This record gives sequence, C-alpha cells and structure tokens, in this order.
Amino acid sequence: MGRTYFVEEAVGQYLSDLSTKLKPYVTGLLIGQCSPQRDYVIRAVRTPPKEEQKEDNISPSKLVSIDEEWITTHASQVAQMLPGGLLVLGVFIIATPELSKDSQNALRKLIFSVEKSLTKRRLWKPAEEEISDRAALQICSATKKVVCRTYDVQDPKSSAKPADWKYQSALSASWLALDCTVNVNIHIPLLATSPNHDLEKNTKNGLNRWSKQIEDSVFLINGQVKDDDTELLEGQKKLRGNTQSSTQFSDVKVLTQLTQGSSHRSTATVQVCSASINLRGAVKCRAYIHNNKPKVKEAIQALKRDIINTLSDRCEILFEDLIINEGPHKKNFEREYHVLPQRLFVPVAGSSVMLSDYKFGDEAAGEIQERFVEMLDQSVQAEDIHIAEEINTVNICPVTDNMDDTQQKQLIKATLLLKLQQNMGVVIAAAVAVFASIFSFNYFSD
Repeated sequence: MGRTYFVEEAVGQYLSDLSTKLKPYVTGLLIGQCSPQRDYVIRAVRTPPKEEQKEDNISPSKLVSIDEEWITTHASQVAQMLPGGLLVLGVFIIATPELSKDSQNALRKLIFSVEKSLTKRRLWKPAEEEISDRAALQICSATKKVVCRTYDVQDPKSSAKPADWKYQSALSASWLALDCTVNVNIHIPLLATSPNHDLEKNTKNGLNRWSKQIEDSVFLINGQVKDDDTELLEGQKKLRGNTQSSTQFSDVKVLTQLTQGSSHRSTATVQVCSASINLRGAVKCRAYIHNNKPKVKEAIQALKRDIINTLSDRCEILFEDLIINEGPHKKNFEREYHVLPQRLFVPVAGSSVMLSDYKFGDEAAGEIQERFVEMLDQSVQAEDIHIAEEINTVNICPVTDNMDDTQQKQLIKATLLLKLQQNMGVVIAAAVAVFASIFSFNYFSD
C-alpha cells in the first residue's frame, strides 16, 4: 500500500495557477511533514527562474535542459528557511502533454539529487524508523491530471510506488508549536597542524560534537518529562473544529548533560593549538507538529533538529558572507568578532505555521521581502516580519604580543566574565588568535 499525502487546498490553487502561466514546463519543491501514518504538504514552491528566463517567462523547451544544480541549490536555500518539523518532501513538475512521457524520469533524477544535497548539509543522522519516501508529483498542464508517486531515497535502485494525493482545507490551521531558547557556549580549538586554518570545516567539526550533546539532552515540555510514546496533547485540551489559524504553543526547556554516564571511559589528549573559535549566545528554536495525535517522540525529534540546524545554518550563512566581503584566502588571524545573523519568522496565510529566515543587522526589510519572493514565491508585508532575537554585541581588544603578564591575566579574567554573561540576543562567533604555546584538552570516548 502506497503513502497518502494530505495537501493544503491552497497548494492545489497555486499549482493550477502555475500550469496556466508557465509553458512548456515548470519544476518546484513540495514542503511539508512526514509522520508514520500519513504525510502532509502545506506549501509548493516553484523553482526560481534564472536571469535570462525572467524577461520572457518561458522555460527551456526540453526536459533534458533541466538545470539540476540550480534546483538542488534552491532546495538547500529553502531548507534553511524551514523551522523544525518541516522538510522538502518532494519535487513537482507541470508539463505539457508532449513532455509528460519524460517527466517521471526527470522527477526521479531530481528527487535523488535534491536529497543528496540536503543530506550533505545535515549534522544529525536519520532515525532507524525514519520515513525515507519522497514524492514525485506530475501534473499535465492541459488536462490537469495529477499523478503522485514516491521513491525511497535510501535505495538508489528504488522504483516508483503509487501514492494518494488528497486536498484538505485548513490542513495546518491548528498545528502545534514547540518553542525553546538554547544557550550556546561552544569552544572549538584550531590545531596548529591544521592547514590554512579552515574555519568553516573546523566549525562544522565542532558543531558535530555539540550536536551529539543536543541529541542526548533531556527535554522538558511545559515543565514535564514525558514518555516518548505518549501523545503530545495528553492531558491538554485539543482545538477542534477550528478553521481559523491558531497555534497551540508548548514551552520547552533543554537540559544538557554535563558529564557522560559512568559506562563511558574517557581519555584526554594534549594538542598544540594556534587559534580557537567561540560561539556564544542564545538561539531561538521552534518546531511545528501536526495535530493528528502526534507522539512526544515526533515533537522532540523535530525540535532537536531545529536546534542543530539553526546554529549550523547561521554559521554557513556567516562564512558565505565573509567570503563575499573578505575573500576566501584571508591569512591574518587577529582577534575578530562576528555577529551571526538573527532569526526571524514570517506567517503563512491560512496556517498556524510560520516560515523562518535569517538577517544581518544591516539588512533592510526590503531585502528580506525580496528573498521570500525569490526563494518561496511568497509576498511578505514588512509588519509581518517577526524578529525572534534582540541584538547584543560585545567588543574586546585584540591580543598583542607586547602585553605583560598582568595585562594578559586581566584579559583572561575579562574573557571569563564575558563567558558567564548571558547574551540573550544574537550568537557571537569569535575567531580568537592565541599563542602557539597554549594547549587544548580534547575529551573523547573510546
């Protein structure tokens, strides 16, 4: 038996509009949520046209000319704008009858390419029971016939399976939201032997270790530890018969384990470091979950992934910005402070779900609005942009070689005090130059 996709009615209207405007074909992404019983599609987003296609609004005439790299890049950027619980569920293509014969092969290729691109970015591993089917939606622009099939992206030899595609009104009007703020203080040493001090690679390695701590953390939902297999809404009143968008929020606290269990043996190695990266601050995290008797396990997994994704995505955005503004081969490693982009949320019409994005302090609302139109084909009013975090910045004088011992001790003391202060706004990424004689202790389990 194939999977069933419950689809927001507005998605059907959006796809219908695309079929009349764009010829001979248009591709795009399906956004939603997987669950053990059924899948939900709450958004469809067309692939943004390239510059040369914008003027005449016409796609290339043959499916062999589909730009796979352009579509996978779009999928990666859209994934950064999704809160916990939402993911790219599949790919669609709307084509004329002449091209319909080749559409399924094109869709299959795109689904595996998109999934490969998205998997490469993730710092978390899928669960054993993870749903690995992705949707391939084919629509004939002339007859409006809809054919939905799925492919198992964990199996490169997977063949197409039929799937049901059912429209439903107010599908995500009363989904549940889990909110939390996570305090971050991550120290990542850069080894003296590390070639060229690849900041992005070293940061990703450090975040990989930190993500394992998040995976092992204890989550309190509204002040309680709940069993994984219990219903998330157990003991709470469920919103019934509601067609207006309304969100039922749960407040979540994340308790990170300070030490490993006694069953783990630990050893210490001493390594010479020439620099370090510090990520400090508090990040706003959010996950959405369907309201069809969701389990606690589903909700916590969605929130864990948002915590990991939001910090990883911000670092990736920052490094991209640094490469654009400072060039990829910067060699001097003086003390620097960079503010990671703030998180913001934007509502979706007729839904309780909000989409996410990130902004630097000097970005205007107009730039955010343009990005939503380009990436998600969604118009956003400036007043609907909700900044989730406040800005707090800290400036510290750089370390210099002519400092005496007293000055160095004062600087170390000042740095320690700053680490103890809670920065309730943007995370600060500090690339800190230190002397080669300083050692770092790395603890790992064998």
